[in-house]
Amino acid sequence: MMPPGLLISAPASGTGKTTVTLGLIAALRARGLVVQPFKCGPDYIDPAFHAAAAGRASVNLDSWAMAPGRIAALAGAAAGADLVIAEGSMGLFDGVARAGETGTGASADIAARMGWPVIAVLDVSGQAQTAAAVAAGLAAFRPGLRVAGVILNKVASPRHEALVRLGMQAAGLPVFGVLPRRAAVALPERHLGLVQAEELPRLSAILSEAAAFVAEHCDLEAIRAAAGAAPVATPSAAPVPAPGARIALARDAAFSFVYPHLLSDWHAQGATILPFSPLADQAPDPSATVCWLPGGYPELHAGRLAAAERFRAGLTEFARTRPVHGECGGYMALGAGLVAADGTRHRMAGLLGLETSFAKRRMHLGYRLARPLHPLPGPLATQPLRGHEFHYATILAQPDAPLARVEDANGAPVAETGSIRQASGGGQVSGTFFHLIAPASGAGVEQ
Repeated sequence: MMPPGLLISAPASGTGKTTVTLGLIAALRARGLVVQPFKCGPDYIDPAFHAAAAGRASVNLDSWAMAPGRIAALAGAAAGADLVIAEGSMGLFDGVARAGETGTGASADIAARMGWPVIAVLDVSGQAQTAAAVAAGLAAFRPGLRVAGVILNKVASPRHEALVRLGMQAAGLPVFGVLPRRAAVALPERHLGLVQAEELPRLSAILSEAAAFVAEHCDLEAIRAAAGAAPVATPSAAPVPAPGARIALARDAAFSFVYPHLLSDWHAQGATILPFSPLADQAPDPSATVCWLPGGYPELHAGRLAAAERFRAGLTEFARTRPVHGECGGYMALGAGLVAADGTRHRMAGLLGLETSFAKRRMHLGYRLARPLHPLPGPLATQPLRGHEFHYATILAQPDAPLARVEDANGAPVAETGSIRQASGGGQVSGTFFHLIAPASGAGVEQ
């Protein structure tokens, strides 16, 4: 049976919803509850923090990329939990113009489908009663979606709180918490979002501080009582096919962007995951049948990657006879060179001709539908794929054959087609700037 749940959302990014989410998860866990976290939409970094706070893996649910049965199957991760806490992305209703498998990718799609009431985190700095107008707009915008109440963030004084509460009372919206300004529980950020959980030596202390902060200033019992759930679609497997039976997977601070549901799918299909660290100058396991380089932050570690001779030699030998695939940061690492933010060019693996630069940053962000022009490793083959692109790299050269026809969520062609190169010994090297989320089931997809 699905436990009751809540979606923590906001009118916009930057309101403090991740800190509130982590504080709630950790505070409720400290009271003995088993909390299952979820993240709406494509995000690698927040779920790692969720998992640290909850002691359970956080799972991404995506209404643009995933079919209803797939969402229902992934929601099954909540089995055995007392409560679900899901974190939204961007603003509550922010998505794309053209719906995908289930919706537009908005957090509201998941809340409505799962029957999770919404608690809106409002940054009320610089306003008072007007905050209630924003909250009332969220509550009325989508019929059938319930906004249970609000948590007020960055409240400046008791007088400020009283004025904001007055507006919420008039709007008929409960106030579940009032958080004063406190920089001590802020999470450090960089260009793709928060600094990764594994890079924070004080992570346990930060989570404890967030839990104490939320417990002190929020009504945890009222928040728990507001949770709800609705019948969901019949779960269906529709897994992401494993690219091989034995997968050499790059895993370290430079290559960490792997969705938990991909690894779960691959394990469920009997695949063996063989992690290795390029930053530690490790080569892929020679017994592997395929090598997969996920995204991450190669631009922050370009010097170490350039000096990793054992990694480069082992990867080159591997690619001579077997498939190697890279996603975003992994794709850049497979290329010929990467120009760091300071203008220094660093040698990469050289298995593709791709040259990228962070000296002139340009954001690339959005959902992607890819139709491979050449077979990808294993059962992925040439079936259409749904994914997401988010990086700041500029392409200086992309000379190899395009891997796929790629378009954005509105059907417009995307120049970041990926690349492919065949090896003389039968191997294949490929890469994409988009991160795979799920095979396209066919809804709205012309083959």
